[in-house]
Amino acid sequence: MVQTIVYLIRHGQTKWNLEGRMQGHKDSPLTKLGVTQAEKLHDSLINEKIHLIYSSESKRAYDTAKIIQGNRNIPFYTSNQLKEINMGEWEGMKQADIINKYPKAWNYFWNNPEKYTPIGEGESYEKLKNRVIPALENIINSNQGKNIMIVTHRITTKVIISYFKNQDIHEITNNPDINPASLSKISICNGVPKILLYGDTSHYK
Repeated sequence: MVQTIVYLIRHGQTKWNLEGRMQGHKDSPLTKLGVTQAEKLHDSLINEKIHLIYSSESKRAYDTAKIIQGNRNIPFYTSNQLKEINMGEWEGMKQADIINKYPKAWNYFWNNPEKYTPIGEGESYEKLKNRVIPALENIINSNQGKNIMIVTHRITTKVIISYFKNQDIHEITNNPDINPASLSKISICNGVPKILLYGDTSHYK
């Protein structure tokens, strides 16, 4: 039996998270707390055998991944395909201003993802799925039997989890939110995924 383990991690808290701004493809640095969250995850995973690390190219994810890696000699790759959903005009905007200006689209974004259409040159959930899932499948298929760490983003993580759960896009909102520097762990045996951990933050303590 071939078992592949995926450690799926969202980046630590960022400056824009704290300010209530949307990030998407834009970026902001990890806060002091965000660094601490990543360090605690590093400590909790120190005895886990990780064969390789994949990170979104966004600096907040890359920095989180590097903190978790620490001084361990683990092959490290970045991927443009693992970036957050492109939020178009919302990127850098405060959530309160988006709610005020685009209440319907905002509601769809969180509660009816299949109906959500981005404002400006952004991505729908379908577009995100079509970008992320082939990259994910490629990572898993080319690393059968290995323990793979993937560091990415909130909505990207939710789309990946829904893929492992064999859910349609409209079902994504049935799943709990994904907190900063949380860990989801998926075991794949003979092509069948099993979610062992979902958005776990027990390492915060």
